[in-house]
Amino acid sequence: MTEPILQARNVVKRYGRFTAVNGVSIDVLPHTVHSVIGPNGAGKTTLFHALTGTVPLTSGQILVDSVDISTLPGFKRVRKGLARSFQVTSLFPNLTVLENLRLAAQGVDAVQALHPWRRPESFKAACETATSLAERLNLTLVRFRPAGELSHGQQRRLEVGMALAARPKVIFLDEPTSGMGVDDIGDMKQLIFSLRSDYTVVLIEHNMDIVMDISDTITVMQLGQVLVEGAPDAVRCDERVRSAYLGSMITGGLR
Repeated sequence: MTEPILQARNVVKRYGRFTAVNGVSIDVLPHTVHSVIGPNGAGKTTLFHALTGTVPLTSGQILVDSVDISTLPGFKRVRKGLARSFQVTSLFPNLTVLENLRLAAQGVDAVQALHPWRRPESFKAACETATSLAERLNLTLVRFRPAGELSHGQQRRLEVGMALAARPKVIFLDEPTSGMGVDDIGDMKQLIFSLRSDYTVVLIEHNMDIVMDISDTITVMQLGQVLVEGAPDAVRCDERVRSAYLGSMITGGLR
């Protein structure tokens, strides 16, 4: 049986008296797309923050390849193999696509990160990583263009690439298709699905068509807890999920 690459055990996150995540446990298998869905306020983003170290746990345990990372800050979790993109795009708008990717690749090495403005030739490996990622992201034709001049869809793909530059085992994607047009959504969907060959993907996404098409496992959250977990077909047909989404997303991808 395949061992999970990422495990959350009874994860709790409280803000004062408010419990945003209440005893969540999930197992994420390697080389899969594991989606976390739920109505607004279900605790999805807080769970992401807790898993990636953006916020500290109140209690619980997080394991990567059976190594406990529960108390590590975010930057040390990156070194253990976790990387993420955010719902709001965060790029260097005045730098080119390749420069953004190169800086992200250099940041993996602490010494290189302290000297980011050396000539690119002195960072051959980082430059090669940037070029390879630009090709994988279908950004080769705009690789010399400043990030601020890219379309929204291209910027979202670039942000995914910057997370990939950290050479993660698990990449967390928070609403990667937010604000995209139809064509860009299709490109992002294909990109996410293709990542399974080299990485493990944990995905928050409101577009149920994407979730149902590319996910191996779906965790449905409600009120900070896991409501249902399973394969897409099982989740789609579960009456508890249909009730939780009644009046919102049930009119879309959960038909």
